[in-house]
Amino acid sequence: MDQLFARWQPFALSLVRFIAGLLLFQYGIAKLFKFPAVPMFANVQITSLPGIAGLLELVLGGLLMIGLLTRPVAFILAGEMAFAYFIAHFPRSFYPLINGGSLAIALCFICLYLSTAGAGPISVDAVMRKKG
Repeated sequence: MDQLFARWQPFALSLVRFIAGLLLFQYGIAKLFKFPAVPMFANVQITSLPGIAGLLELVLGGLLMIGLLTRPVAFILAGEMAFAYFIAHFPRSFYPLINGGSLAIALCFICLYLSTAGAGPISVDAVMRKKG
């Protein structure tokens, strides 16, 4: 059983990277383009802290989805998610279940893992590595 699952590990890494990027990308779209209409992002200005976070999520989330510059991009996003947690969620409550910060924590540690593990075989990084 271990060998069967181990064979698929690199592809699972690529899938986790893509889904994490997609989750971050959707927040960037919602904050900057107001789609879908999310009441808490209705008044986000690009020059505000949530606007800058949205720009990071849009651009770096997109890079994460395609797997380009995965390690540095994921490291920056891990920091952004930690920052988001302590600025926006932690002041509401110590408990993530109450303060709504569970996703920020999960994305922080997923991105931290991706910064060490890399993009996986289905990525622009992998294609560039084969050419070089």
